[in-house]
Amino acid sequence: MTINMGKVDRALRFVIAAVLLYIALGTALLGSGLLFWLALLVAAVFTLTAVVGNCPLYSVVGLKTCQEC
Repeated sequence: MTINMGKVDRALRFVIAAVLLYIALGTALLGSGLLFWLALLVAAVFTLTAVVGNCPLYSVVGLKTCQEC
């Protein structure tokens, strides 16, 4: 698996994942319904792709946000 995400992209994904986790777990804004689980799923996917450095959707589209790869 090749890296196709730059440092800024990865950092933004971590921030978005943290915000989604806070909204889902730290507030009662989403309740416990579909939006709660969707926020947790998106946060998990964003965290995983940021850690690995590879976004499968970027590979399909042919997009790379990294400068050094």
